[in-house]
Amino acid sequence: MKAVRIHNHGPPEVMRLENIELPPPGPGEARLRHTAIALNFSDINVRRGGFYRKEPLPMPIILGNEAAGVITALGPGVSEVSVGDRVGYCGTGSNFWANTGAYAEERNVPAERLVKLPDAVTDRQAASIMLKGLTASSIVNHIWRPKPGDTVMIHAAASGVGLLLVQWSKHFGATVLGTVGNAEKARIAKDHGCDHTILYREVDFVAEAKRIVPRGVNAVFDGVGLDTFEKSLDCMAPFGTIVNYGNASGHVLPLDILKLSLKGSLSVSRPGVSHFLGDPARFRELCADLFDAVARGVLKTTAIRTYPLVEAAQAHRDAEAASHAGPVVLLP
Repeated sequence: MKAVRIHNHGPPEVMRLENIELPPPGPGEARLRHTAIALNFSDINVRRGGFYRKEPLPMPIILGNEAAGVITALGPGVSEVSVGDRVGYCGTGSNFWANTGAYAEERNVPAERLVKLPDAVTDRQAASIMLKGLTASSIVNHIWRPKPGDTVMIHAAASGVGLLLVQWSKHFGATVLGTVGNAEKARIAKDHGCDHTILYREVDFVAEAKRIVPRGVNAVFDGVGLDTFEKSLDCMAPFGTIVNYGNASGHVLPLDILKLSLKGSLSVSRPGVSHFLGDPARFRELCADLFDAVARGVLKTTAIRTYPLVEAAQAHRDAEAASHAGPVVLLP
């Protein structure tokens, strides 16, 4: 079978489409023929060599941690799924970013890590929404839930997670400000419910947010990190909450918590989706809730951009350049 591997860390050019041998599924494993593979920014960080690990990864490695497909074979002792089932997975261990291997035509996956896909959710939707949807859900359902009368600022509002946060925040009744990189992304964010878009390359987002909401926003959802986190503290109303869930521009610098007092008795949270993935049964429950939100139309997943698996390097380049909106899916 074909798989995208890296033999060393570096730019997208280190990614190679290679022929490899896949052994039969072992005890507790199912073989999955991938039909849709998610591109997450963690894949880029792993490729670069700077993602949450102190020890070096054994090379070569296949990138990717999230995908959907059809089961073609079962190893001994598997009872959770059957051959022919449409399934998806989001990480294969307690840490989402560990045990990479999704950028491949086929893969053996622990059966307990698989979730069956409902008819109302396509393979591409499932691959594009599991990690991003659970990340968004962890924020609005467990950390800070928007309500009518609240204002929320969402950085990278046209990104995969950003669009979900926009929709969920609107569903709960909040007014949403979203920072975006260009007019097309502003249009997409508005189509998904964003009330005000801020083109951060053209205006200072702090000044523009204060112009729109002079009293300050009640919450900031930040998946960008280094370039946006500290500046966002100046956009917030007293007793507001800032949630950093990603580091697309780099890790947030160490924070002097006294600033939280000086800026208005603010609160800060840094969720990790691995807490929602460590228990396979809990993971399936959360995915069922997420898929139900998609089926009921609470969450739209229409802005999915696809690339052939052979063009994974170009997909990485475009993602690093933030050249398009919404989630990205690779097609084997």
